[in-house]
Amino acid sequence: MAGNYDGKVVLITGASSGIGAVAARMFAERGAQVVAVARREALLEQVIAQCRAHSPNSFYLSGDVGLREFAESIVTTTVDRLGRLDVLVNNAAVSKHKHIYHTRADEAERVLQVNFLSCVWTTLAAIPVMLRQGEGTIVNVSSFAAKLTPPRESLYAASKAAMSAFSEGLWHDLEGSNIHVALVHPGPIDTEIWLKEDEPPSYQGKKYPPEIVVKAIFDCIDRRRYEVTVPQRNPMLMTARFLRLVLPGVLRWGMQRTDPVPREVIDRARQRALAGKRLGETDEC
Repeated sequence: MAGNYDGKVVLITGASSGIGAVAARMFAERGAQVVAVARREALLEQVIAQCRAHSPNSFYLSGDVGLREFAESIVTTTVDRLGRLDVLVNNAAVSKHKHIYHTRADEAERVLQVNFLSCVWTTLAAIPVMLRQGEGTIVNVSSFAAKLTPPRESLYAASKAAMSAFSEGLWHDLEGSNIHVALVHPGPIDTEIWLKEDEPPSYQGKKYPPEIVVKAIFDCIDRRRYEVTVPQRNPMLMTARFLRLVLPGVLRWGMQRTDPVPREVIDRARQRALAGKRLGETDEC
């Protein structure tokens, strides 16, 4: 059971739906003053209305954390209005499920800005605040894809792997500061991200509710845990990790069988390359 968060200030990015929206509500129910951040203002209004039923001082900030100026400003605004920042949850992310042949360089840049650099920008802005307070917690929501990259997920997985490596470095750099950094790796979670994929996902297995990720976030804060994968002890995830470490060739074979690259995709990509086109310049471009 999560601890009491009365009076605590919690800043959550990617809070308009899915994990972020559930986290905002659950923190508010435990007494926290929540600052919810995302681009979709109409959805943020609904989330904060639910939060204010438990925490009247909660508010939202609408904007794009993929822009450095805005990402840094949400920390400043939070402290200006509420006086402190106890917990920063870097949860904002955009999906990118797409064959590399179809991917443009600007798409790669956008994924890294939102999924990784936004985390860096907010964290660098939050650390001085937490140093002045003498304490604070930063929870970075990564992905199981950072540990094991599925087909058509190279850019998404790379952005989350960068977040994971950044977090692990902070474990050492912030030692002795009383600023705790935690890393949460969700597996297949039932959010709207599955509806936003550029190309149809091959995964047809069970999807877990966002609440299990939020409970992992609380666990990281309350018990000062450094790293949690959810769902825990999931046979599929455990088997995949084992194969990645011990039999990587078998894992690659299995993934290639599960989501093979169609021959026509390669042939069309080669034809575009022969015509002098860049990656992502498809037949429709």
